[in-house]
Amino acid sequence: MPSDNQSTFVSSRRATLRQVAQEARASKTSVSRYFGGAREQLSPDLQKRIAQAAAQLNYRPNLIARSLKGGRTGLIGMLVADIRNPFSVAAMHGVEQAAREQGFSLMVCNTNNDPLLEQVHLTQLTSYGIEGLVVNASGQASQELIDLATNGFPIVLLDRQLPGIEADMVGLDNDAAIDIAIAHLREAGYRDVLYLSEPINHTSSRQERLSRLTYQLAAHEGTLNGHTFMLSLSHDLASLSPVIEQFMSTANRPAILCGNGNMTLMAARCLKQLKLDLGSIGLLGIDELEWCSLLTPGITTLAQPTEEIGRRAFACLLERNREAYVGQSRHIRYHPTLIKRGSTSCPDFHAT
Repeated sequence: MPSDNQSTFVSSRRATLRQVAQEARASKTSVSRYFGGAREQLSPDLQKRIAQAAAQLNYRPNLIARSLKGGRTGLIGMLVADIRNPFSVAAMHGVEQAAREQGFSLMVCNTNNDPLLEQVHLTQLTSYGIEGLVVNASGQASQELIDLATNGFPIVLLDRQLPGIEADMVGLDNDAAIDIAIAHLREAGYRDVLYLSEPINHTSSRQERLSRLTYQLAAHEGTLNGHTFMLSLSHDLASLSPVIEQFMSTANRPAILCGNGNMTLMAARCLKQLKLDLGSIGLLGIDELEWCSLLTPGITTLAQPTEEIGRRAFACLLERNREAYVGQSRHIRYHPTLIKRGSTSCPDFHAT
């Protein structure tokens, strides 16, 4: 009989692909396809049997061996400009879910809007042999990223376009978002709008929203007045309070439109600090956050289909990875959904 030490050694050995195939009553080729990013070639029943067998045997594919043998790692990289941004978190979840369903694993790096850190992370990701890259970058592409795109490496841009990068881009229809927001505020009876945004810098989504806002204000000149204020997240509420107080002192039926979830949170905190009631001053934010429905009387938002955006980004990446699509770059934009709440119920206005 084997000793206790021998027994422990045997039970701790890695399960093999052959053992998984035997347990699942499948071929080694099928198991290899399952863990190699080609699950769609297998029937749902076969996928289920392989998954159950792998879980029962505690099988872990050897990514290093796989990459040496066939150049495949099953790894997808993702560069995120600011992992604190609610949009980034939700979209990242969509990318990860879609990747996992296809047998890929996601490696995420937060650049913190730092171009130098972005270069470091990009070098690390490529050293691991990633098979594609989803990029939510800080605004300007590094030379390393441009070189990757130029050489045909599969890249998909998330939410933001980058000069010098010819790649698919998936994100929000920013023109539609501003159009819907302005139309709702006008219909609700607001006449002066303060637009809050993080600094524009080179971020295309912020540029597009501000440009469309300028267009809408010009189109409704005489019935709608607009003001803008750029606020970095590194500043505290003391920077925003005097801006809102000044706005309130001269505004007629005032409302605040926030360019993203971070700004909505900053504005809500500031209004509470100033003891200003939502509704008497309107508040509308781009991006739906869980707490928006909890804060009395509720904050009106434009909800992005963030998980679907993330899933579509991975789908585009997979098509490029497998050369299932080799055409020109695509810009895929989603419309937001207006969720009306009490923060845009102008108390002094009654529609006729």
